[in-house]
Amino acid sequence: MSDTKIGPASPDEVTEALYDVVDPELGINVVDLGLVYGVTVDDGNIATVDMTLTSAACPLTDVIEDQAKTATENLVKDLRINWVWMPPWGPDKITDDGREQLRALGFNV
Repeated sequence: MSDTKIGPASPDEVTEALYDVVDPELGINVVDLGLVYGVTVDDGNIATVDMTLTSAACPLTDVIEDQAKTATENLVKDLRINWVWMPPWGPDKITDDGREQLRALGFNV
């Protein structure tokens, strides 16, 4: 019996894989930082992630995009990131787990 999945991955499976994508500056994953706004997967098993960054001037988009593709390569045929800036990211988007991780690093959140 094969472990091959029938049909496209679910948005939840893609989101779960994105926990392996770590913001290079903060060392916290992009999901807990609240940077992932949404995930869709089409019938061709191509995932689109609506994602933002803490700043539109962030120079690390390529690093994060490469990490995201690597994290999902065995799950989806392709991953595309739709960089969005509205609504703007704010500390209110950080999950409770993300806040705990940031506190452990010495941030006051």
